[in-house]
Amino acid sequence: QVQLVESGGGLVQAGGSLRLSCAASGSIFSINDLAWYRQAPGKQRELVARITSGGSANYADSVKGRFTISRDNAKNTLYLQMNSLKPEDTAVYYCNADIIIATNKIYRRAYWGQGTQVTVSS
Repeated sequence: QVQLVESGGGLVQAGGSLRLSCAASGSIFSINDLAWYRQAPGKQRELVARITSGGSANYADSVKGRFTISRDNAKNTLYLQMNSLKPEDTAVYYCNADIIIATNKIYRRAYWGQGTQVTVSS
């Protein structure tokens, strides 16, 4: 009933920038927190940044000052602007959304996107 579709990943040189997007669609009543996670090969998935419905954001220490999370509530879209990229930022990036669904009933559920690959070359 709800889909999260990510885009914007790719290959970039160290020091470069990328902008990720995550668009939510379906039977959405409202969206609470949104977040970006990443998972590098052989490592656990980790939180990169989170933003509340009111726009308050927090970041992992490793990306503070380089990444900016934002959202467009009218478009149900989440963004991650990534600047000054480093090889250690290489990972699959996933969006996560806490969504209130409205169909024949109202309920709350967390959804994940399919992931988008970000590769930073040195």
